[in-house]
Amino acid sequence: MDSWRLALLGDGGVGKTALAVQFCLNAFTYDPTIEDAYRKATKVGPQRCFIEIIDTAGQEEYAPVRDQWTWETAAFVLVFSIGSYKSFDRLKLFYNIVTRVQRKDPIVIVVGNKLDQKRVVPAQAGIEFARSIKATYIETSAKTAHNVPLVFTEPITRLR
Repeated sequence: MDSWRLALLGDGGVGKTALAVQFCLNAFTYDPTIEDAYRKATKVGPQRCFIEIIDTAGQEEYAPVRDQWTWETAAFVLVFSIGSYKSFDRLKLFYNIVTRVQRKDPIVIVVGNKLDQKRVVPAQAGIEFARSIKATYIETSAKTAHNVPLVFTEPITRLR
């Protein structure tokens, strides 16, 4: 069984932990994170694999911790809240972290989370940003589990 490490990056409060917990434990929770890891054995396509999800803090004071593991990561999930322009605008900062540490073209998924809340950021803005960095764009709700499995299986499909 192959094994893959994925990293969640984005501002604090956008739902990174909630996405990881929903995928791994089928539950919705909020717990502010310094850094944590979740693991799940699952089937992606015809093959089973082991996915390790590194859940990072969005706050800048934890940047050295984030940079430490970034180079060991197979794919990156950049998360923003569709209810926050600030979190969307800061995706460029998180993408720059990825490209600074990764030497090859990284596999990136851009996620507009919190579909269950009032939208401020248009879907087209997320699509265009993802296209500009050659990433896949997915909209989700960690609360309702909408598209949550796709966030974690799509990068594996692209890596294989």
